Amino acid sequence: MEIKLTFLGAAQTVTGSRYLLEANGVRLLVDCGLCQERELQSRNWQPFPVPPNTIQAAFFTHAHLDHCGLFPKFYREGFRGKLYCTAATSEVAGLVLEDSARLQEESAQFKQNRHRQEGRKAEHPEVPLYGVEDARACQGCFTAAKYGEPVRIADGIEATFYNVGHVLGASFIRIVIRSNGRQTAIVFSGDIGRWNMPILQDPTLPTQADYVLIESTYGDRLHPPESDMAGLLAAEVNRVRDAGGNLVIPAFAFERAQDVLFELNELLLANKIPHLMTFLDSPMAVSICEVFERHPELYDHQMAERVGEHESPFDLPGLKLTRTAQESKAINHIRGSCIIMAGAGMCNGGRIKHHLTRNITRPESTILFVGYQAAGTLGRQIADGAKEVRILGQTYPVRARVARLDGCSGHADRDELLRWLGKLQAPPKKTFVVHGESESALSFAALVSQKPGWTALAPNYGDSFALE
Repeated sequence: MEIKLTFLGAAQTVTGSRYLLEANGVRLLVDCGLCQERELQSRNWQPFPVPPNTIQAAFFTHAHLDHCGLFPKFYREGFRGKLYCTAATSEVAGLVLEDSARLQEESAQFKQNRHRQEGRKAEHPEVPLYGVEDARACQGCFTAAKYGEPVRIADGIEATFYNVGHVLGASFIRIVIRSNGRQTAIVFSGDIGRWNMPILQDPTLPTQADYVLIESTYGDRLHPPESDMAGLLAAEVNRVRDAGGNLVIPAFAFERAQDVLFELNELLLANKIPHLMTFLDSPMAVSICEVFERHPELYDHQMAERVGEHESPFDLPGLKLTRTAQESKAINHIRGSCIIMAGAGMCNGGRIKHHLTRNITRPESTILFVGYQAAGTLGRQIADGAKEVRILGQTYPVRARVARLDGCSGHADRDELLRWLGKLQAPPKKTFVVHGESESALSFAALVSQKPGWTALAPNYGDSFALE
């Protein structure tokens, strides 16, 4: 039985997850994500290494752009198989992909207009990677799978989705390949969530696998204690109120925005923060809140209790949900302090850029990061202490306070990743460490290899392996 695994993204980088699996004469693609690091974005434009129409099925572990954001282009280039994911992932991915397409179209138009005003002639015309029509058309491939129920993909190949707790509907996928009386099980972790986090249930643990692909976003570090998270957020809210500035939170519309709303609601109920006007300035985040409300079966006990007591964090006092551009622009006329959450979470697009231009030069305001900032993104530049940054074609000095709330991350840290691996009944033949910057991936691979009987490595982009 010949099985081949090729790493087409998220190999010693954090974004662009794409894994090509070939077995029993069938080609499968696990995740189809955008590369978001600035220096790697050219990969998004490259032709797929094999013709998309030769791939029989694809899978999404979850609906973040770095795992699903390239799929409309992949579909436009010829893929016509089924795309398997959970129902919640399907709903959110539809919103995420259409929003991504719309932002790309708007960004291309904005740059075209700016070049025209500046009298510049670009060597290549600004065009979007894909458009809204592509994002809508590809959703015809979506096929819902249920947690824990095997799905037959092809002769001798089945896949099972398990709740991994990272975001609503997120999964690790166990693909089993059978041929000539032999069986091989390969686990794709996707992004692994954390224990005792708000809203969602804890991750399920795999118990048997011949091969494992495991993420390593935080594979070389630990998160601060949970007890610090609420206190740190409260401190930042109170600080901007006292300073007379705004708290600007670049928030991923999916999950991080909902997590922050949950924490703010808890702090308000405990009277630990003032009742500031709070804006969720992201049409997509507003729509995703509605998806959350349609899937209470995925809540943990704390969230279920809150909703049962009619205290949903998506209805917290003072919350304003802004959908239109006019509503977004009106925020700039608010006097006094307010909290502004807007996407994108890494500041590489969306409305957050406009709020940054209004606040990044104000010492009384705070830019608060609540999620991972990939290398090469605007968010990473600001978080790493850049003195000035370029936003929407202009350079701004960074005078605002910059803070991070790492404890809010939805990614498992080093010890939590080890905990997730720890339930396996026997060491896999090989563990592939993916979805982490080089230092993190290599460090975690070395750590796993210290376990008796374990072999781990961090593959490079384009590496292929024949699996026994």
